[in-house]
Amino acid sequence: MTDKQNIYILAIESSCDDTSAAVMHNDKRLSNVVATQKIHEAYGGVVPELASRAHQQNIIPVVHQALANANIDKKLVSAIAFTRGPGLLGSLLVGTSFAKSLALGLDVPLIEVNHMQAHILAHFINEDDKRTPPFPFLALTISGGHTQIVLVKDYFDMEILGETLDDAVGEAFDKSAKMLGLPYPGGPLIDKYAASGNADAFPFPKPKVKDLNFSFSGLKTSILYFIQRETKKNPSFVEQNLNDICASIQFTIVSILMDKLKKAAKQTGIKHIAIGGGVSANSGIRKALNDAETTFGWTTYIPRFEYCTDNAAMIGIVGYLKYLNGNFSDQRIAAKARYVI
Repeated sequence: MTDKQNIYILAIESSCDDTSAAVMHNDKRLSNVVATQKIHEAYGGVVPELASRAHQQNIIPVVHQALANANIDKKLVSAIAFTRGPGLLGSLLVGTSFAKSLALGLDVPLIEVNHMQAHILAHFINEDDKRTPPFPFLALTISGGHTQIVLVKDYFDMEILGETLDDAVGEAFDKSAKMLGLPYPGGPLIDKYAASGNADAFPFPKPKVKDLNFSFSGLKTSILYFIQRETKKNPSFVEQNLNDICASIQFTIVSILMDKLKKAAKQTGIKHIAIGGGVSANSGIRKALNDAETTFGWTTYIPRFEYCTDNAAMIGIVGYLKYLNGNFSDQRIAAKARYVI
């Protein structure tokens, strides 16, 4: 039986278009290798069939590199943790099948992980210079596929307080960028150009949605109509005003997120706020959260950039916490494209 003080988790993440493997020694990250797939740039978005094929090509070298970077032999691995869902089913199947086979071959336990839960629990990866949120806290999970406000009562006791009714915030960023003629993925480019723009240049309407839920489809439509109207008057409008347009779009999206987060904090009385998911790399939301510490007396928790996008270290920390509880899966486990926290 593995020494509870000396646990090595090999983690695998394959929910979308990044193939990642990591090695955790207890709650510390020893390695975190990510192979990105450039092929989707030509299509303006992730193509599921191409993503699953790329995972098949990448998974063995990525796992090999993770073990090499961690400087451990696979025989030391205590358990295999993997993303069960949510995500693209074809992509998930590659990671799930590989994890099951490897666990069987090494005769070690198998641990399934919810991808969105992992984005939240990434805050508990042990980094010497990082603070971790106390329970209970509020988590804003923002990515290309999800937008949620989650009440986190304990590691595995979470309640969704609000979520998007249509499009996710990451999709709103990427689709807006596509309307502006920016390449995929466009969200980071909007962030980049927004830094030099005037956020008040072009006001966009904020959707009125009840409770703590979100909606971004109407905002996307208003941006589309705005661009069509202005380019009809001036074909060079986007090119001449790109920074201001991006700044205005980003300001509106960040305002929508912060309005709901402020409402959730007021309703629950909780002032410890954490973010997770790919969009948490956005400088606008990071600045808004930092400003909220002064304005509202919040304590905010912002992950390192490498833990924002899809990565296996966040799968590994969940694997470690589940290992301590003896929460293992058997070989009958199957991938789930839709998998609620």
